[in-house]
Amino acid sequence: MKRLPQIGWLADGRRIHLHDGPIDLIVEARGTGANVRAAYDAAVVRFTGLLDELCDELSELRKPARPATSSLKGGVARRMYHAVAPFAADHFITPMAAVAGAVAEEILGAMVQASDLDRAYVNNGGDIALHLADGGCFAVGLIDRPDMPGLIGKTIVESKDPTRGIATSGWRGRSFSLGIADAVTVLARTAAQADAAATIIANAVDLPEHPAIVRYPANDLQPDSDLGAHLVTRGVGELSLHDITTALDAGTDAARSLLGSGLIDGAALHLQGETRVVALKNSDGIAWRPLPHGAAQTRAESLLHV
Repeated sequence: MKRLPQIGWLADGRRIHLHDGPIDLIVEARGTGANVRAAYDAAVVRFTGLLDELCDELSELRKPARPATSSLKGGVARRMYHAVAPFAADHFITPMAAVAGAVAEEILGAMVQASDLDRAYVNNGGDIALHLADGGCFAVGLIDRPDMPGLIGKTIVESKDPTRGIATSGWRGRSFSLGIADAVTVLARTAAQADAAATIIANAVDLPEHPAIVRYPANDLQPDSDLGAHLVTRGVGELSLHDITTALDAGTDAARSLLGSGLIDGAALHLQGETRVVALKNSDGIAWRPLPHGAAQTRAESLLHV
C-alpha cells in the first residue's frame, strides 16, 4: 500500500502544496477551471508513491555516476542519471545531485499530459520545472542565498526560449556543497539538467585550503550521505575581494564551459555580495537585470513571479 503524502491548498487558493518526507513541492497551474483541476488531480496521483519508488533504488542512486552505463529502472531515477551523466567523466557526482529537479519534472509532466494548460510550474525547494504555452512567460528571481533568499535580480523566460528548468545550489542550501558559493542559479532545458549543473558550478566556486573555510566529511554530518567522505563546506568567513574574485573566476569558467557545450542556458553566481552572470539569451545579450538597491525581496516563493 502506498503511503499517502500531505496535500493542501496554500492561502492564496491558487497553488497546492505536496509534501512527503524530504520532498516539498509548490505547484501552480493556469488554464480553464476544469483543466486546472485535472492537472492538480494528476499531480497528486503521480506524487503518491513517488518517494517509495526512489527509496527502492536509493543505494544505487547514491553511487557515483558512470558516464555510459546505469542499472536504474524507475523513470525519475533514470532522469536523474541522464542529467548527471555528462559530468561523470570529469567530476564526482551521483544521480542524487539531480533529484529535486527530476521530481519537479515528473510531476509537471503528469500535469501537462493530463490537461491543456496555459502555463504551470512545480517548485521543489527552489528547483523548478516550467511549462509555457505559446506566448507565455515567467519572470524568474535570482537569489543571494538559498536558506534566506533575497532577490538580487530577475530574468524573463519566454515560451520561445529553450529554458524549462531552473535550479539553485550553494553551501547555504539544503544539500551539501563542495564549494563556497552562497548561491548559483542555473537556467537549462530541464529542471534535472539545471539541478545537476548548479551543483557542478557551485562546487567550482572554491578556494581550496583557505583558512577561513570550515569543512567536514559529509558522512560525519550525515552517515548515509551520497558524498561519503568528501569534505563539504559548513562555514565561510569574511573573504577579501581578491579571494572572492578568485573563487568566482573558477565558477565562471565552469559555467562558461557548460554554456558552450549546451548543457546550460545561463547562470548567476553569488558570493559575499559579488555576482557574476554567464548568459546567452537574446541578441542584445541581456538575460539578467539587477534589482534597484534596497529592493531585495525575502519570500521564498518570490523566486518565481507569475
